Amino acid sequence: MKLPITPRRVVVTGMAAISPIGSTWEEVRASLEANKSGIRHMTEWEKLEDLNTRVAAPAAPFELDPAIFTRKRTRSMGRVALMAVKTARDALIDAGLLDDPVVASPRTGVAFGSSAGQPAAVAELAHLILSSSCRGITATTYVRMMAHTAPVNISVFFGCKGRICTTSSACTSGSQGIGSAYETIATGRADVMIAGGCEELDATDAAIFDTLFATSVRWNDDPSHTPRPFDRDRDGLVVGEGSGALILEEYEHARARGARIYAEVAGYGTNADGSHITSPGSAQRAAAMRLALEDAGMEPADIDLVNGHGTATDRGDVAESHATFEVFGGHTPYTTYKGHMGHTLGACGALEAIFAIRGMLEGFVSPVLNLENPDPACAPLAYVRDHVRELPQRAVMSNNFAFGGINTSLIFRKLED
Repeated sequence: MKLPITPRRVVVTGMAAISPIGSTWEEVRASLEANKSGIRHMTEWEKLEDLNTRVAAPAAPFELDPAIFTRKRTRSMGRVALMAVKTARDALIDAGLLDDPVVASPRTGVAFGSSAGQPAAVAELAHLILSSSCRGITATTYVRMMAHTAPVNISVFFGCKGRICTTSSACTSGSQGIGSAYETIATGRADVMIAGGCEELDATDAAIFDTLFATSVRWNDDPSHTPRPFDRDRDGLVVGEGSGALILEEYEHARARGARIYAEVAGYGTNADGSHITSPGSAQRAAAMRLALEDAGMEPADIDLVNGHGTATDRGDVAESHATFEVFGGHTPYTTYKGHMGHTLGACGALEAIFAIRGMLEGFVSPVLNLENPDPACAPLAYVRDHVRELPQRAVMSNNFAFGGINTSLIFRKLED
C-alpha cells in the first residue's frame, strides 16, 4: 500500500453517546443548562463491607432494539460492549454510513477502548480460583471480560475489516481511541474509523480508587455536590459509566459523499510521564498539549477553550492545572465535565470530546460544576463557573490523563476549507 507523503485531513462526521447526564444530545444539553448532576447515592453498595465511597454516576437509560440486538448477536457482549456497539451504530446512522458498503470493507477500522471488560465475567473466572470449580464459566466468559471486548464486538457487528486498535489505557482509553483513529486515517491506512471509549460501572472500580484514598466520601449523602474539581473542599473522584462513539473520516471521502462534517481533528499529542504509576506530574502533561498544538500547526492563542480532565483528586487537579497554566496562562477559558457526570474512566475522553465539539458548534460552554472556592494550590486558570455561558469557539483542546502517566491532548476545530 502506497502511503501519502503529506498527512490527510481527518474530520468527524458522526457522534453518539450514552452518559450519566443523557443518552441523546438534547438530554445532555438540558442537563448542562440546568447544572444537573448525574451523581447518585448507590443504595446497592450499602451491603459492601469496607467500601468508603457510596456515590457513583450510572448511565442514563437507553434502549436496544430487540430486532437488531438479538440474543445471537449479543451473547458475546457484556454491558460495556453493548453500550459500545449501541453508540457505534447510532454514530454510523448519524454519519449516514450505516448501510454504506465502505463500513464492511478493509478501509474501515475500529479504535475503541475501555479500562476492562465486563466485571461479572471476571468474577466467573475468579470463581475457579476461589473454589477450584469451573462451574459458571461459559464459552463467552473470556470474550466478555477481555480488554478488547468493545472494539472486536463493534468490528464483528458491522463487519469492519480494517485494523483494530485496542486502546485499553484507563482514563485515556477514549482519547487514545480517537487519536489512534486520527493517525490511522491521516497516514492513509483507512478512510473511515469508528473511534471512542466505554466503561461499565461496577463497585470494583470504586474499590480500586478507594484503596488509593482517591474517592469522594464526604458527600455520600449529598451526591449532587460531588465531585468538586479544583475546589478547596474536593475530596476525590466519583466513578461513572457510559460510551462515546465518533465516526472519523478522511476529508475528501466525506466531502465526496456530501457528508455533514461536525469538526476537523486538527491535532493529537500523547506521551508518558515515565516516572510513577499513580502519582501525576505536570511537565509531560504540558508537553502533550504542546505536541497537539505542534501537530495542528497552532499556537496556544488559537485555542478558545480547554476542556480538561479535572477528576477532583488532590494531586491530579494540582498537576493538571499547573500544566495547563504553563501552556496557556490564565486567560484561556477552562472547563471539565467531571462535576456533572463523574469520572467515566474509559469513556471520558470520547464523551468529553463529543460534548466539547457540540459546545463549539453551538457557541456555549458549561461550568465546572461544584467549583465554588478554587484551591489556591491549583494554578489560577480561567475556570468557567456557576452557569452555562455563551462562548464563540473556533478550536477546542480536550485533555485526558491516566494511570501509568499516560497523557493525551486532542484539538478539534471548525472546518476550514
